[in-house]
Amino acid sequence: MERIGVFLCHCKLIPPIDTGRVFEAIGNKPGVVYAADYEEMCMAPGLERVKEAIKDEKLDGVVLTSCSPALYEETFRHIVTSAGLEGYQMVVAELKGQDGAKEATQRAIEAIESALERLRMSRPTVSSRVPITKRALVIGGGIAGIQASLDIADAGYEVILVEKTPSIGGRMIQLSETFPTLDCPQCIETPKMTDTGQHPNIKILAYSEVEGVSGNIGKFKVKIRRKAAYVDWDKCNGCGICQERCATKALAEFQQYLDLPGKIAHRKAIYIPFAQAVPMRPVIDREHCRYFTKGKCGLCEMACPVGAIDFSQQDSFVEIEVGAIIVATGFDLMPKSEIAEFEEDPDIIDGLEFERLLCPAGPTAGKVIRPSDGREPKEVVFISCCGSRDPEHGVPYCSRVCCMYLVKHALLYKHAVPDGQAYIFYMDIRTTGKGYEEFIQRAVEEDKVLYLRGRVSKVFRDGDKIKVWGSDTLTGKRVEIACDLAVLGMAMLPSEGSKELAVKLSIATDEYGFMTELHPKLCPLESTVPGIYLAGCCQGPKDIPDAVAQGGGAASKLLSLFSQDEVILEEAAVS
Repeated sequence: MERIGVFLCHCKLIPPIDTGRVFEAIGNKPGVVYAADYEEMCMAPGLERVKEAIKDEKLDGVVLTSCSPALYEETFRHIVTSAGLEGYQMVVAELKGQDGAKEATQRAIEAIESALERLRMSRPTVSSRVPITKRALVIGGGIAGIQASLDIADAGYEVILVEKTPSIGGRMIQLSETFPTLDCPQCIETPKMTDTGQHPNIKILAYSEVEGVSGNIGKFKVKIRRKAAYVDWDKCNGCGICQERCATKALAEFQQYLDLPGKIAHRKAIYIPFAQAVPMRPVIDREHCRYFTKGKCGLCEMACPVGAIDFSQQDSFVEIEVGAIIVATGFDLMPKSEIAEFEEDPDIIDGLEFERLLCPAGPTAGKVIRPSDGREPKEVVFISCCGSRDPEHGVPYCSRVCCMYLVKHALLYKHAVPDGQAYIFYMDIRTTGKGYEEFIQRAVEEDKVLYLRGRVSKVFRDGDKIKVWGSDTLTGKRVEIACDLAVLGMAMLPSEGSKELAVKLSIATDEYGFMTELHPKLCPLESTVPGIYLAGCCQGPKDIPDAVAQGGGAASKLLSLFSQDEVILEEAAVS
């Protein structure tokens, strides 16, 4: 390109830039014949000035700057093409940042120089029309994925729902009650799970993972690995006889591997994760099954009335074609072992483990006990921000829901043990949802939950008690509590395997592994790849209402795409 124009924006969203220095640095670059700076170039007057300059200066290439290229690129492309250029003859450079004037000026020079190089390397594009395959893939069977699947299926389109565990339901189905209404999660999520399992437009691929993705919006080709369950699910009727006959026990994943007295939180080597599982089909755990570990047993095989046990089963692969993808892969909690100051002990547990103790359908039928000895704890300390808002442990962000679920824990503990005492150590109380602040006031005023503002420095065992050392920053005094049980509000992290999935999908992630939306304010559901949408905790910590809303929102974005019959794709022409 022989006549390139550079258009520098300097609105209030961009740090102060020394435009004279920028123009001096780029003025001698090959092909640059015109440079101008406009305030708020994305607005109509600025856009018209760009259009006029392209025509008057007979430009054959332009570099524009913006605080958000992803948001304004289409607007700029429209102006450039209306002035007679083609899309490949324009490059947008990002200038947004928090630097001072000197640093911002240097960053602007570097960004424009990079854009000029990209512009010189750009080639004409050719457009092609691709028919849209009106079938959707939803990755993740938690509440966000379930909501998205139902909304798409109810609109009349086929949905493939891939879940890596043996059942859909996600984290929500593990909870005891939900804040602030104290609804039973099983009561409100199980009907949605059942509807998902029985919907004629939804095919659930449980115990499966996405292996690879290729293609583009409108026509993605997806390879899915179906993990060997060693049970033929087409033959199995979910009667449960195999579990009754199995002689091997192991700690249950669904019970957060709680090691409780009497092995009440154990499951068999062949198991269905929980009573309301969808699909209601068992899988065999190779690590604990005696057929695989010792080469003998086979009690489940002998007991199965329909001959569904198949020890020779191997992983299999299926390939499907879909028009769009929704990612709803959820979250995991930071392991307790990441906080070195907190001793490893059976009576120091995380929030999800305490949920299982509180749950009426849990291993203790809702009775709160100490995992070490089964006694009822009379004093429980709840500790917020364990790992969250803590750069030292790599998680400087707020996990959002910890303040609320810990006060829910304290309130439910008081309901279960009326003569007990609950303490909550907190940094700040963050209650952003409807009825959240009132929920905390209820716990403090009616259930006498005691809040202590400060950080905990150490948690360890001292004889029969758990010692918690901390400080009250309101009084400036050191606090030491000898309690029976400590519950940690651990940081929320992206679910295991989500980083690898993001690579397969070519989706950008942030430094913590959460998937990055196209624009945090105006495009919160679109990923950086057209046709792939995000919902729930795959893009950051969220509570249940936000996850459900995003599941429905991502479905609406997908349905908007499916309302068209084809999409127009542009690619570089082969010279």
